[in-house]
Amino acid sequence: MEGYLWWAIAGMTLVIAELVTGTVYLLVIGLAGLAGAAVSYLNYPLGMQAVVAAAVATVGVVLVNRYRVTQAKSAGGASLDIGQNVVLDAWVNKKDGLARVRYRNALWDAKLLDEQAPEVGSILYIRNVEGNTLHVSKTIPA
Repeated sequence: MEGYLWWAIAGMTLVIAELVTGTVYLLVIGLAGLAGAAVSYLNYPLGMQAVVAAAVATVGVVLVNRYRVTQAKSAGGASLDIGQNVVLDAWVNKKDGLARVRYRNALWDAKLLDEQAPEVGSILYIRNVEGNTLHVSKTIPA
């Protein structure tokens, strides 16, 4: 079988896998495989095929990543978790307002935004999400 067919099969397989997963990254890598197939079809050596495929993949992944970061910033960091309730499970450092809360049947790190520390078992509300830390308060966000 010709080299360009191997590239094309790999590229199409990745594009089809992208349709199943919906991550966009596989689409970019699949398109890079198809670019490698085009270069192979033009009878360039294997090294050139690999360089073109790698270049297309790298540029595509960087562009997709920049797009995702831009979209996250334009959304204002809005998270579907904001406003959801959590249960205070334990204090890590009561003085600094650091606690562990139960949310979605898992324990999360939390930073309490209120001045007065609630009791263990209290219901709190997510005001903000910063990385893996939930910023919580007794008041429901507007």
